[in-house]
Amino acid sequence: MDQNEAAVDRKAAISGKVAVEQGEALAARFEEHRPHLKAVAYRMLGSLNETEDAVQESWIRLSRSDISEVANLGGWLTTVVGRICLDMLRTRQSRREDSLSLALDTHVPDPVVSWGDVVDPEQEVLLADSVGLALLVVLETLAPAERLAFVLHDMFAVPFDEVAPIVERTPAATRQLASRARRRVQDSAPTPDNDPVRQREVVGAFLAAARGGDFDALLELLDPDVVLRADTGELASGLSKLVRGASVVAGQAAMFSKGAPTTELAFINGRVGAVGVPDGEVVSVMEFTIAGGRIVELNILVDPARVRALNLPAFRR
Repeated sequence: MDQNEAAVDRKAAISGKVAVEQGEALAARFEEHRPHLKAVAYRMLGSLNETEDAVQESWIRLSRSDISEVANLGGWLTTVVGRICLDMLRTRQSRREDSLSLALDTHVPDPVVSWGDVVDPEQEVLLADSVGLALLVVLETLAPAERLAFVLHDMFAVPFDEVAPIVERTPAATRQLASRARRRVQDSAPTPDNDPVRQREVVGAFLAAARGGDFDALLELLDPDVVLRADTGELASGLSKLVRGASVVAGQAAMFSKGAPTTELAFINGRVGAVGVPDGEVVSVMEFTIAGGRIVELNILVDPARVRALNLPAFRR
């Protein structure tokens, strides 16, 4: 090998080492933003698997992009993951058949479940601002562009002039999208009590009354206009259901307790909820929205496939 060839090889080796170091540095910077990106994607999609897919896609796009002129990487990544989620929502909407439109009424978004007395730190970031399933249910009813405008602006303070290019509208029109979404949320999503001690008292009393078949005690714990949503994944069979009113919900609660007699308290989306664990394995997840000391909404996921997909560890006392 002559000196020229050796010099070329050394230069190639140095260049390769620099490329590797730059790639590792970029990956490290991305990891710093991953929790925030997951929080954005979860609010946009309400699906934990799709959230992971959206965040991974944002990394792929970052790794293929020249960001030398990007001054705010976090802001750049937020808009990227927002655009990815918007595309995913639009694809989801286009695939939804008319015959399945009723499934929206009984669909329960993926819950985030924690054992013990505190929420896992990583999950705490995901659930910052206490995004409950009741709010995610309302977000599911929004048009994709409305959801994006509301999530990015109202939840993450992204200016409208940065959101507008993603939805291909003017900043003024984007502001209107967010305003419509905000009205829907304010009209439909109850404002919850955030005191965990009070939550634990109400949920514990509800479970005890349901197990004991104490109909009157259940009525005392339920708001007169309470909503119960049960997602079994079997809409056609009529097992998935949406019911309203304290009397009806109390009756359904008693039936649910008979079907899943072994329940334990857990944190569901940052609030005190319950899981059905007849043999230690989680078979159902129940989230409560409590306002004014009464239960105003119950969201129950009992779809076996989706519960398994949560990959929850076996419950141990």
